Amino acid sequence: MADWNPGAYLQYTDERSRPFTELVARVPGTPSTVVDLGCGPGHLTAVLRARWPEAHVTGVDASPAMIEKARAADPDTEYVLADLSTDEHTADLVISNAALQWVPGHRELLPALADRATQTFAFQVPGNQDAPSHTLLRKVAARAPYADVVGPVERRAAADPAEYLDLLARPGWTVDVWETTYTHLLHGPDPVLRWISATGAQPTLQALEAEDPGLRARFEQEFGAALRAAYPQRAHGTPLAFRRVFAVATRA
Repeated sequence: MADWNPGAYLQYTDERSRPFTELVARVPGTPSTVVDLGCGPGHLTAVLRARWPEAHVTGVDASPAMIEKARAADPDTEYVLADLSTDEHTADLVISNAALQWVPGHRELLPALADRATQTFAFQVPGNQDAPSHTLLRKVAARAPYADVVGPVERRAAADPAEYLDLLARPGWTVDVWETTYTHLLHGPDPVLRWISATGAQPTLQALEAEDPGLRARFEQEFGAALRAAYPQRAHGTPLAFRRVFAVATRA
């Protein structure tokens, strides 16, 4: 993937931020150092500062565009360009919001990520890979001529809470896991297409754009029509059900 688009990602800031706010609310104690893995454009640092105003926060992200945006918007916070799977920052709290699902083999990495936290390791990941938004992405991308360009679209599946519990529950740790399905009410034309184009569909769209901008436009027309049928607009907006899976592992 070429890189993320911070502007597109921030179109639905309130909806995308809500799970992180609720994750932070479940973190116990008062960490003095925090590492935010997959910090994106830095818009959620304010949530961490509101909860722990004295903490030193370090944001880590693998996207140069996201880190550039974060540094420009929040120059008082340390932001580091690094791969989440190999970054070695340690802190009282290591936290991640909707990022680990992009890391290959993230489940096997969880114990090592947790070990970087002296107090708490907390994360949330999308659990909606079987929702129409994603099944339709894979279905339309498998059609000609798109499939020859993008190949099979990976199903970046998060685990269920019970599996994360099994991965993180070790001697000396207590683990809290849960899931929540939000129903976001989106507005404007093709809101679900705009939502997923900034995240899950971005690798597919970028590959098509690199091959032929017209091919991307054709794909967006087909994919958008399928999404409108799956997520019909109502008088009050377009509802989007979005499942999230959370885990908070704390040293006993």
